[in-house]
Amino acid sequence: MNFQMQKAILLAENINGLIKFVQKSHENKNDFRIHSEKLYQIKLIMEDFKFQIIADELIRINQFDWDAKYTYYLVDQFNRGMSIIDEYVKNNYYDLFLITARLHTLKNLSLSFSHEETH
Repeated sequence: MNFQMQKAILLAENINGLIKFVQKSHENKNDFRIHSEKLYQIKLIMEDFKFQIIADELIRINQFDWDAKYTYYLVDQFNRGMSIIDEYVKNNYYDLFLITARLHTLKNLSLSFSHEETH
């Protein structure tokens, strides 16, 4: 399997992990560590930028063959949503600090898809 394909699938799996974490944390309203209204805002941003569709597509197109053009398009779409979420978390760090580790991982994975390294 191509290294780029593996990175794309890893990014998709981590996007799915973030989605599940936000949904589970939002459903657990008794959780005192994360402010549920602010977490709901992140959930809405992820839905607006279609993170689930992006993750599913990244897995689908990179399962058997490397499609650089479509992968970079999907990663760019993901980065647009991530920049908004990142800004929101920075502005509400005290209430959302538990999510920063997942965001850091996702940012680093998506940055590994710079357009200079197309093969």
